[in-house]
Amino acid sequence: MDRILVVDDDLHIGNLLEEILTQAGYGVVRAYSGTEALLLSEEAQPDLVLLDLMLPGLSGEELLPRLDGVPVIVLSAKAGVDSKVDMLLGGAADYVTKPFDTKELLARIAVQLRDGARREHDRLSYGKLGLHTHMHCAFYDGEEIRLTPTEYAILRQLMRNPSQVVTKSQLLERISLDTPDCTESSLKTHVSNLRKKLRTVAGREYIESVWGIGFKLASKE
Repeated sequence: MDRILVVDDDLHIGNLLEEILTQAGYGVVRAYSGTEALLLSEEAQPDLVLLDLMLPGLSGEELLPRLDGVPVIVLSAKAGVDSKVDMLLGGAADYVTKPFDTKELLARIAVQLRDGARREHDRLSYGKLGLHTHMHCAFYDGEEIRLTPTEYAILRQLMRNPSQVVTKSQLLERISLDTPDCTESSLKTHVSNLRKKLRTVAGREYIESVWGIGFKLASKE
C-alpha cells in the first residue's frame, strides 16, 4: 500500500483528502504544519506528499527543498503562473490548484507513484551490495545472496535509507505489508541472520546496531 503524507493545516480539506485517498486504497499520514511534516517525512517514509504552501511553522516553499527523494504535488490556492513555475523549478513534481477535481487529483497521484516506482530503477546499491527490487534478489559483487522475504524486506529498508538510523519500530511498520508475520521479538533474529549472510560474502559487517534502538548500514568499503 502506497503511503501519502497530507500536509495541510485546513482541517476540512485535510479530512476530505484523507477520505478520498483512503477510499482509493492509499495509506494516509497527516501533518498540520511544515515542521511536523518534516519530522513525519523522516519517520513515515511516505511514497508521495500532498503539500499546501500556506502553513504554520515552515512554509510549503521552505519545506519543499527538504523533502528529498519523494515526489511532491503542491496543492495550493495560489493559482498564479509565477507560483506554479517557482514550485516546479524548486523541485515539485506537480502543481494542482484549489479547488481541485477529485478524479484529476487521483490521476495525477497515480502518475507520480508510477513514475516514482520507475525511478527506483529496479535496483538499489550500496558499495558492492545491490538489490534488484522487482526480482527481490540481493547480490554482492555480482554473487547472489539467498535471503528470506523478511531479510530482503529489512535490507531494502536499510538501503533506501543508507545514512539514517532506522529504528526497530520503523522497520516493523515499513516491512509489515511484505512480511506481516515479523514481530518485535523475531526482528532481532531476522537481523542477526541477515548480518551473518552479508558477513559471509563480504568479509565485513554491513549492518550496525545503534544505541540498541535501531540499525543502519555500515560505511562503504
